[in-house]
Amino acid sequence: MARPIEFNRDKALDRALLLFWAKGYQATSLQDLLSALGISRSSLYAAFGDKRALFLECLDLFAQRTQHVLLKAGQEMPALDALQFFFERHLTGPARGKASLGCLLVSTVLEMAGVDDALADRASRHLADVQDLFEQFLLRAGCRPHQAAELAGMLMLLNEGVRVASRRRLVNDEQLGPIATTFRLLRHELGQPTQ
Repeated sequence: MARPIEFNRDKALDRALLLFWAKGYQATSLQDLLSALGISRSSLYAAFGDKRALFLECLDLFAQRTQHVLLKAGQEMPALDALQFFFERHLTGPARGKASLGCLLVSTVLEMAGVDDALADRASRHLADVQDLFEQFLLRAGCRPHQAAELAGMLMLLNEGVRVASRRRLVNDEQLGPIATTFRLLRHELGQPTQ
């Protein structure tokens, strides 16, 4: 009879996510994970499988949380405001302490492309899902379908750039300024008042 897992799996998953987010997949050793999670090797394997399976679960959780931020904002404010909030939140809101970590999805694509294409592709698919959400919000804001698709692509490039720039530890104004400019131009394009 197998022994029950004697730790909080959700808390361990959160710790693993933070570690992978900070160090990347390749630089995070199995010993790093065991230390951060405070569990034995056998408990890690019993709860998560191997390091790769744990990373995939963290990647999926990160993507889910990213989409949740945008969807929640979309319930509370107009579509363009929600999109702008999504971009500004990590620089000014409760996640600010993690701002220098960038985005686990973007970092995974950069780290794993050409090394482990399956991991890079998984992260890319999650980014495509976020881009689809951008497009849905732009349609809600009054864009025509073709225009919404083009602008969503532009916003994804901005998203990727902001997340990479976060690793450079730029001051907030160096990142918030281009975000504000982007949304001012978007509002102008859609004939909406600028903020």
